[in-house]
Amino acid sequence: MNSTFLNQDEFAKQWTSIIDQISEKILQLFFYTKFFPIFSLLFGLGISMQAIKMLDKNMLSFSFFRRRMLFLLIIGVLHIILLWSGDVLNLYAILGLFITLLIKKSNKLVLTLSTIFLLFPFYDLLLGFLFDLINFRPETYLIEYTGTTVNQIIKNGTYFEGMKLRLLEYLSNIPMLFGFLAPVAISMFLLGLYIGKNKIHENLDVFIIKIKTPMLLITIISNIYRLVFLFILPEYEVYNNEYFRPIFIKLMVLSDVCMGLFYLWGIGWLWYYSKLKKILSPLKYAGRMALTNYIIQSLVGLILFSSVGFKLYETLSPSAALGTAFIVFIFQLILSKVWLSYFSFGPLEWIWRCVTYKKVFPIRKAS
Repeated sequence: MNSTFLNQDEFAKQWTSIIDQISEKILQLFFYTKFFPIFSLLFGLGISMQAIKMLDKNMLSFSFFRRRMLFLLIIGVLHIILLWSGDVLNLYAILGLFITLLIKKSNKLVLTLSTIFLLFPFYDLLLGFLFDLINFRPETYLIEYTGTTVNQIIKNGTYFEGMKLRLLEYLSNIPMLFGFLAPVAISMFLLGLYIGKNKIHENLDVFIIKIKTPMLLITIISNIYRLVFLFILPEYEVYNNEYFRPIFIKLMVLSDVCMGLFYLWGIGWLWYYSKLKKILSPLKYAGRMALTNYIIQSLVGLILFSSVGFKLYETLSPSAALGTAFIVFIFQLILSKVWLSYFSFGPLEWIWRCVTYKKVFPIRKAS
């Protein structure tokens, strides 16, 4: 939110100090696109856990998940219009409905589809063909906007001008959303579905040890490639070759997915097999309010960067942005802990639950 996709490359060039260069490398190596696979896998796992629980009671209902995903879609659309164009909830809602159709399918089919969606290399060509077919031109939505005009609208424009810009940004980013993020999301949904169907999460400590060697080996190999991609390949002409570059980028996507899965494995290993359980345990409060915290982050970003707040758009250096992110997340950990001391659910989680079950649940904890 500190700089839109339209202007990120130009904005990044101005930060040349050592601390900002280090911060940018930290963001590239450890943060960018690493957490999307985690959220997606956990989302798929959550769907499967709910579905299996209902299946055991012979109460599995597509309408249940339809209501659940419809509400998520509404939240996603409002998120785009009111707060931030980079929403993924709308994508999760659309793909989540598809996943519910595969709950009763075989493990082999689920894993095969997960692998195919992740490895398929021609999404750009496929989307290009579909866009030509329906005469959709996403590149035209921001054709009249420059980095300067976007900067002025976000920092000095009205809230309604910001809403219009967010909608146009979303439409222009549809190729990235459905050509880059959607394949990763649906692949991880299916992997989460597989974990839930086989109740692996019920014996996670055993599973973590079982996959230790392949997980570490894959992580080492993928990280070697990530380092080559970020710091060595750009120096060579082949990096910009129209035939090889898509392959390099696809391998980078796979490396980021591997890193995200390693984070999940690593947190699990630390939880079960180290003395850091007490240090990690506060994360559960933010996790129980994941949807609320996701929206709160965008609200904080809107206040920090736009004309409705402090107008800091494109003023934070990489090091300042990194520090701000940590401060905001620590604030959310504290807020989540305090909220859950008095309430059983986060506010959005409570509404989502009530809509899904068509029943008003008590939100306050008993005294």
